[in-house]
Amino acid sequence: MFSKTCEYAFRAAVVVALASKNGERLTLTDIAKRTGAPKAFTAKVLQALARGGIVNSQRGPNGGFDLPPLHAKKVNLRMIMDAIGEEAFHTGCVMGLKECNSIDPCPLHVQITRVKEEMHRVLENTDVLSLAEELNNGTTRLKL
Repeated sequence: MFSKTCEYAFRAAVVVALASKNGERLTLTDIAKRTGAPKAFTAKVLQALARGGIVNSQRGPNGGFDLPPLHAKKVNLRMIMDAIGEEAFHTGCVMGLKECNSIDPCPLHVQITRVKEEMHRVLENTDVLSLAEELNNGTTRLKL
């Protein structure tokens, strides 16, 4: 449903938020391991998330990444997608056509528009802290 970059970005934000909630700052290696993502790919994702103001990055011996709870509560999944440049889901045609809109629709345009509207609602109303808390209390899991 989402690109690998987007999946890894969602996972990374959640594991960083959970660690921060527990007073930890995670290294690139920690995050790659906890998300099941390749280290080089994780580095690119984290760089985009840091540039987008989603996570904090600190260099040095006590460095790493964090996402404090107060900030994690304000970060929704749509913001993560925007930070990594994931626009195709929002604007692209599911059939891959260059011209697809309400005036010149593809055969799936009307049905997919309804689905996209619901997905936008979910992405905008789901904050990273809530996902981290669900993971922490065991109601959800990241089993890789």
